[in-house]
Amino acid sequence: MNRVTSSATGGLRVAVICGGLSNEAVISRISAAGVSEALRANYKEVTVLELDADLTESLRRFAPDVVFPILHGPPGEDGTIQGFLEILNFPYVGSSVHASSVAMDKPVAKLVFAGAGLPLAGQVIVAENENLDEAVARVDQQLGVDVVIKPANQGSALGVQFANNPQEIRDAMQSAQADYGTVLVESRIVGKEITVGVLDTKEGPEAFPVIEIVTPDATWYDFEHRYTQGLSEHVVPARIPESTRLQLQNMAVDAHVALGCRDLSRTDFVVGDEQIVLLEVNTLPGMTPTSLYPDGAAAWGLDFPDLMVHLVERAATRR
Repeated sequence: MNRVTSSATGGLRVAVICGGLSNEAVISRISAAGVSEALRANYKEVTVLELDADLTESLRRFAPDVVFPILHGPPGEDGTIQGFLEILNFPYVGSSVHASSVAMDKPVAKLVFAGAGLPLAGQVIVAENENLDEAVARVDQQLGVDVVIKPANQGSALGVQFANNPQEIRDAMQSAQADYGTVLVESRIVGKEITVGVLDTKEGPEAFPVIEIVTPDATWYDFEHRYTQGLSEHVVPARIPESTRLQLQNMAVDAHVALGCRDLSRTDFVVGDEQIVLLEVNTLPGMTPTSLYPDGAAAWGLDFPDLMVHLVERAATRR
């Protein structure tokens, strides 16, 4: 596959950053274990560093040529760690400060998607201190009562709740405000859960095959089903018409470009009987044994070690 860089510059020193204090820190460490193992097969000097108060000194001591931040949730995906690495002048895998921060802020990202003509669910944004009775009335008026309530800046389905009456909406918003601050309420779209990975190549961003996510009846792709072996199935290619698959791949690339993503991204969709809805873009997809992005790469013909090499070598050109 000549569109990717699969030959490693063996002399590169690579630091993998994981962990931290986010709700997804454990998942980040699992991702880092797989990433570092794959990198050690191609690079002599690879170290795993924890996102903690000693990180600056650890980076200066190791002096990496490339940093691979495999962090999930804030502050790893929201531009914070990216800005930190730019201040220290370390090239890193993944999107820039701006693209990372915009993608993580769901209401802001949806403004970008709307400007790019991408299909979205109806939404209401509820501020951290907004009166809940007034917010419920606004949701009912604009969206109805069959809705999804989610934090404005979390990933891996953390804090996502479903509601179908005013009291459930109020209760869900109250807990989301208390735990996360600003809340995003969206119309609930029933359909297949779909994802499409995108990889920057020598010829520009290219979409992986479309993956359909299947969970047992009466469940959905929540945090537990994402990261527990055997609780979800990744069907590749998705069981949808070929024309729809091509449409989804084009939309994933369009979203990647609209946000200004770099190196990699993964876009999540719901495909209903009569509509497609873009949910969000993940700028640092998980790399665990149950993660979707590596499965998409494999279906595209790129195995995990070669994917890791390609990402590191791309970042190394920014030294």
